[in-house]
Amino acid sequence: MTANDTPTGKQPTVTYDSAFLKACRREPVPHTPVWFMRQAGRSLPEYRKVREGIPMLESCMRPELVTEITLQPVRRHDVDAAIYFSDIVVPLKAIGLDLDIKPGVGPVVEQPIRTRADLARLRDLAPEDVTYVTEAIGMLTRELGATPLIGFAGAPFTLASYLVEGGPSRTYENAKAMMYGDPELWADLLDRLADITAAFLKVQIEAGASAVQLFDSWVGALAPADYRRSVMAASAKVFDAVAGYGVPRIHFGVGTGELLGLMGEAGADVVGVDWRVPLDEAVRRVGPGKALQGNLDPTVLFTDKDTVEARAREVLDAAAGLEGHVFNLGHGVMPNTDPDALTRLVDYVHTHSAR
Repeated sequence: MTANDTPTGKQPTVTYDSAFLKACRREPVPHTPVWFMRQAGRSLPEYRKVREGIPMLESCMRPELVTEITLQPVRRHDVDAAIYFSDIVVPLKAIGLDLDIKPGVGPVVEQPIRTRADLARLRDLAPEDVTYVTEAIGMLTRELGATPLIGFAGAPFTLASYLVEGGPSRTYENAKAMMYGDPELWADLLDRLADITAAFLKVQIEAGASAVQLFDSWVGALAPADYRRSVMAASAKVFDAVAGYGVPRIHFGVGTGELLGLMGEAGADVVGVDWRVPLDEAVRRVGPGKALQGNLDPTVLFTDKDTVEARAREVLDAAAGLEGHVFNLGHGVMPNTDPDALTRLVDYVHTHSAR
């Protein structure tokens, strides 16, 4: 039984009628729901305190710590959904890849995936590989009550870009070279990653996550034709694998204005929009039958209260005709953001959008 599924003879879960899940299902809501990407940490002093001296990947594998970090922004900001504290490379680490998250750099892979022989290192992910995820989500859902928990994973393209490049990249020269020059190897790599990603999302849903978000953070580096030809099938495979659970599926990428329609086609119920495309234009690109999520520029939060409210109002006005809207930033919370600005923003959106 999932948060978005009410079979005959069964009662809906406690999160089913939450504003967040209603908006994802494109149903009437009492107010526009709000949550923030990277809300669990980064800008919060209480996050920095509990994480002090603990490497990122290790912190993702401690259920009690994950629970505390995930709950911190819910307590502080009164957001309408929590997002599970983890990292997109966690399932890759769990299957035995030699990688680490280096402060100030990001994920670094000791031996990049460059040849067909390298694919053998990408074994299937089993639930017993990530028992700490199941444990943490069980703890979280008990604490959260009626507040939904969003599970997440990295999309195949973004994971592949890290694996092939060996770390973060601005040009994706090695990944794109494989995609263009050895399309069969590229397709097999993304297919393998789609299976791993789907397995990771299934663990989270079965443990109690009410929705899932697929982060394709770097897919905006592609032209639409290349996305359709070389990426879309793998993302669709992930969404198809979890469709039977009935939970909302959110798809988000950065700089994806030209890809929004295709990202919706890949199987998302909710399409995340960054700040570059107004929501009233985004809905035209995505088409009917999808909710939208977004899309205040995160840097607006460094201005004064009146400016934040004015820009938030512009987002809400642009979303006025949408079938469903979840308010979010157009990317993650920046580390130097004043947490009080986030709290005020949540209050403003709730108050201004009250039905």
